[in-house]
Amino acid sequence: MSKLFEPTKLGDISLANRIVMAPLTRNRSPNAVPNDLNVKYYAQRATAGLIITEATAITHQGQGYADVPGLYTKEAIDGWKKVTDAVHANGGKIVVQMWHVGRISHTTLQPNGGKPVSSTSRRANAKTYLVNSDGTGAFADVSEPRALEASEIPGIIEDYRKAARAAIEAGFDGVEIHGANGYLIDQFLRADVNDRTDQYGGSIENRARFLFEVVDAVTKEVGAGRTAIRVSPVTPSGDASDPHPQALFTYVVEGLAKYGLAYIHVVEGQTGGARDFLPFDYDALHVAYRAAGGKAAWMLNNGYNRDMAIEAVESGKADVVAFGKPFISNPDLVRRLKENAPLSALNQATLYGGGANGYADYPTLDEVA
Repeated sequence: MSKLFEPTKLGDISLANRIVMAPLTRNRSPNAVPNDLNVKYYAQRATAGLIITEATAITHQGQGYADVPGLYTKEAIDGWKKVTDAVHANGGKIVVQMWHVGRISHTTLQPNGGKPVSSTSRRANAKTYLVNSDGTGAFADVSEPRALEASEIPGIIEDYRKAARAAIEAGFDGVEIHGANGYLIDQFLRADVNDRTDQYGGSIENRARFLFEVVDAVTKEVGAGRTAIRVSPVTPSGDASDPHPQALFTYVVEGLAKYGLAYIHVVEGQTGGARDFLPFDYDALHVAYRAAGGKAAWMLNNGYNRDMAIEAVESGKADVVAFGKPFISNPDLVRRLKENAPLSALNQATLYGGGANGYADYPTLDEVA
């Protein structure tokens, strides 16, 4: 049997196998509060070695899409506690992906209808998901942001720290900092988005400063062994780009090597799209991290199938592999991969918003039989 199905450990988190459920935004938590339907959905998928929740806003300001969950109210923390209890009761492990969307938001989702905040005041060529007055969902252009003042940034760092503490109080096994896909941390990292002239802009060192300040705060609050981070070196999500991604993300992972993180989650290529979207040497990135003394587990993600995942783990390219959409339509994905069983097809029409249909009603192999 492949190593893919063997137990492993990510920092302080012990896993039954090396198959991870990737974060998947589903827009089914009205008022940013996880509910009983969310409990059922995650509990159904608890055979994953690790579940990473859908991206979860650290504050109201960090919210960018309608009906996504948060970590900033008592009601949300209580809702997440029901989710973590159910996953643990089914033998699973679960971490929350902590999210600040930055400029990928809309004024109708922001406190008092204010502008979203970012590293820049330039609007992204991107869409967000809103709910209309009649309850139907629709995609709309994001709003123009305002650039954060340098004096405001310590407050954002504090928001990440508080959210990490709230996550542990909610029963999560750890936290994943969302540093990918064109959201706030990525907006600081990417030279084509970050047009600042202060200590957070210009050089790679300055653009990465915000990321490291977040990692510092979170690891000090909840422990490095329960902290992870996700990066996506070349994805254009959120209208993000950089002219020198290899140099940028080599600097990032070499800096992360000094922390005893649980794992580093790397999206290869265009998130949810082509793996060869732009040239990038992911093996070299891994080598650079290890050469700098990094010990965290290396998680790879994007378009993996059974054979690719087995090869990645057997060859040492990855310690664990994250699967996204296959986990939506196959709650028992681990069993299906282990038995090389057919995978159920995904209903694209029910990905965002709605109820149990296309969310908590996909059958397991036993239910199909």
